[in-house]
Amino acid sequence: MIQYGSCSTNRTKHDWRAEFKRLEGAYAPSTMKSYYSDVGIFVQWCADRDVDPFPATVETVCRFLEDQAPGKAPSTMRRRLYAIRKAHRLLRLEDPTYDEEINLTYRRINRAKRTRPKQAKGLTRRYLDRFLAVQPEGPRGLRNRAMLLLGYELLTRRSELVALTIDDIEFLGNGTLRVIIRRSKADPFGQGRIAFTSKRTARAIEEWLDWRGPHISFLFCPIYQDKAIDRDLSTCTVKRLVKTSARAAGLDAEEVDAFSGHSMRVGAAQDLLCAGHDTAAIMRAGGWKSINILGRYLEMAEHNVWA
Repeated sequence: MIQYGSCSTNRTKHDWRAEFKRLEGAYAPSTMKSYYSDVGIFVQWCADRDVDPFPATVETVCRFLEDQAPGKAPSTMRRRLYAIRKAHRLLRLEDPTYDEEINLTYRRINRAKRTRPKQAKGLTRRYLDRFLAVQPEGPRGLRNRAMLLLGYELLTRRSELVALTIDDIEFLGNGTLRVIIRRSKADPFGQGRIAFTSKRTARAIEEWLDWRGPHISFLFCPIYQDKAIDRDLSTCTVKRLVKTSARAAGLDAEEVDAFSGHSMRVGAAQDLLCAGHDTAAIMRAGGWKSINILGRYLEMAEHNVWA
């Protein structure tokens, strides 16, 4: 069973944590972590003000949203509101979150925020080639180059990249790879999506596997004292790889900070747009279900339709 931290005070007779355990296995671990964190923050906020979190009044939820809003992204506030809603539903209590007053409070908060949502800097082809060139010699360089190339061409999220196993890849007769991404944020039931790579990426994967050997199930694994360790990598490894590569490539601190573990997915989508691929092809390549989300990725692409 997944364990998460608890808030220091819980002034409610309702055992909301026990109810949330019912969700485990039905939701991704990252979603569960957010639920525990957001509801814990709400419960602690209520305890500090000596008000009951469950069932919460409309006034309590409105005050909580207004108090939490400064410095928080709209997506964070939306997530916390949904967590409060989920808690009331699990506890089978009357849900205050659909009240029109809360809707108006939430809209006022969002309209007051003038900043655009922060978007990870795209790791486009021109950056990718520079990042590949600065990888160290030896096994870490083999792994890093394979991860960068595969993450870019599959348009993977961090969690998708580190979850790949040797059974998920197939070397094709034309020198490329066929890869199945079995589970993702947008695919909670594991139907999977199929993606393909270039010959260059297939060669990089083959070189990495030749060194690593066949005895490890995960495609990418840690390396300790020049030996492959039989376990998966953390998602933080992907972010660290991208930022370390950016520094090694000589980028300034501000540009390094703009990159994230999501940058390969963003950059590849932007490159596909600039290469003339239509929206349907890009959505299929990256497994997007919503054109609105894809639009956020593409808006920073240097693509002038009039040029």
